[in-house]
Amino acid sequence: MRPNARLVSHLALASGVAATYKFDMGSSDSIKSVASSIADDMMSFYHGHEAGQTPGLLPKPYYWWEAGALMGALVDYWYYTGDTKWNSLATEGLLFQVGPNNDYMPPNQTVTEGNDDQGFWGMAVMSAAEYKYPNPPEDKPQWLALAQAVFNTQAPRWDTQDCGGGLRWQIFTWNNGYDYKNSITQACFFNIAARLARYTGNASYAEWADKTWNWMTDTQLMRSDSYFIYDGIHIMNCSAQTPYQWSYNVGAFLLGAAAMYNYTVGTPAHETWRERVDGLLNGSSLFFEGPNKDIMFEVPCEGVNMCNLDQQSFKAYLGRWMASSIKFAPWISGRVKPLLKASAEAAVSTCTGGSNGKMCGLKWTEPGKWDGTTGVGQQMAVMQMALSGLIDESPDPVTHAQGVSVGNPSAGGQDVGKTDPFAIIYGDEPVTVAGKAGAAILTTLVLLGLIAGCGFVLVEEGADKSWWEWIKGLRVKEQTDSIPGAEAEKNVGPAVETCENVSLGDRASTRERSTPSDMDSYWSVNSNGKSSPASSKKGDGSAVVLRKMAMQQNREKTVRWEGTKRDV
Repeated sequence: MRPNARLVSHLALASGVAATYKFDMGSSDSIKSVASSIADDMMSFYHGHEAGQTPGLLPKPYYWWEAGALMGALVDYWYYTGDTKWNSLATEGLLFQVGPNNDYMPPNQTVTEGNDDQGFWGMAVMSAAEYKYPNPPEDKPQWLALAQAVFNTQAPRWDTQDCGGGLRWQIFTWNNGYDYKNSITQACFFNIAARLARYTGNASYAEWADKTWNWMTDTQLMRSDSYFIYDGIHIMNCSAQTPYQWSYNVGAFLLGAAAMYNYTVGTPAHETWRERVDGLLNGSSLFFEGPNKDIMFEVPCEGVNMCNLDQQSFKAYLGRWMASSIKFAPWISGRVKPLLKASAEAAVSTCTGGSNGKMCGLKWTEPGKWDGTTGVGQQMAVMQMALSGLIDESPDPVTHAQGVSVGNPSAGGQDVGKTDPFAIIYGDEPVTVAGKAGAAILTTLVLLGLIAGCGFVLVEEGADKSWWEWIKGLRVKEQTDSIPGAEAEKNVGPAVETCENVSLGDRASTRERSTPSDMDSYWSVNSNGKSSPASSKKGDGSAVVLRKMAMQQNREKTVRWEGTKRDV
């Protein structure tokens, strides 16, 4: 955020500025007007439609998955309001990112793409099919077929070798987190499978939804008694759950369970899924605070001001999917709507910040107070909460009988990435030995160039040493450092970013280091009730591992999160 915006907003708070919006959750016109304005400010962060930019991408530091979530929010905006002002942009973004195989595996993202990332795009197009969002041109992939392609590429990645099943967080072996099976990855897959089962009537999708649910409970990532959903497990110890919880996990499972309830009408499983929907709603109470416990709150990070860029959007998905679940499981309306109403009113009341005086904040438990933050996540979350007030007057999601989107049960259909990364670019064409050899040579040259570049920046300019002398000097230094009692040089001269801080599998953040008191508050959250946010073990990653490594003190520089990239 620009400094002048922060200054203006703090002055506004100090003077007790009045609420920007006169918001009435009982008035359709009020909801649509406020949601339209919030959406406009949300889209001020997006430039993919501008000359020289890439459709479907948010600017750095936002990640690809959140752009998919944003496209899904625009589909929702059209569904609730009927306003088409963002349709051409959303359609362009959803189609531009499909990749050469029409399965949301674009080559420019696959270096760091995870199964959860792909899943968010799949859920967006699933909504487009269910809501009868305007179809793409006939020569383009269709919404239902795209959702099926995401499912068909992920199902073969189901891994029974470690922990008896589940999808790995990462698709590619070279990414940090490939050894981690997290709940949001399973939640996205379950969500898509359940909704495809309902939409198409194909029992194979339902079998996969059942399998995913059973694996979650077997590993106790989802507790059968409390319906708490923990973050994930490392394959080295399948019984040790990372014990913190995020709101979007319960939201994604809730919508999928509601879809399965809707799908299983007339079968013994119908009541089972009803019980599971009720259980997930019971578990979701963890994420509501305030005097009446009805204002949405991101438990692991919000209270200690440590929600990173990804986590700032998580409440958008819980709100989105709670509202959508009402359509599949109408009896929950009496429980869900009061929570959405209270959260929406509190959320909209925070939209008094930024240079325009109407940007929304992350914290809603202090109604009328802007917390000083702005971003895509904040705007998206508040917009989704506001739109939920229109759920009763919005049409029911359709199935294939009423739908207009063309499917393709064979779309995708191969395990792209896990065993054949070249397939992302070449599709079904086999890669020749010569092609692989050429790729190996090019990779070697790139790595040699990287090593040489690192050496260049590490050698002092004008140093009176040859390269070989400098390398031998490093060896001598290493031996000296290993001698007991020898002191290594510390903090001499300006900080240097070393090659070890750069990893293709890592994602970075520029968040400033938290104070010790902040961290003490952060770790003290009760893991058996109010979720404990992040394990202290290196590599325990999901929505994000909030500890950082190699941050040079008092320097604003980009460093990697310890252990992993952002985890959705």
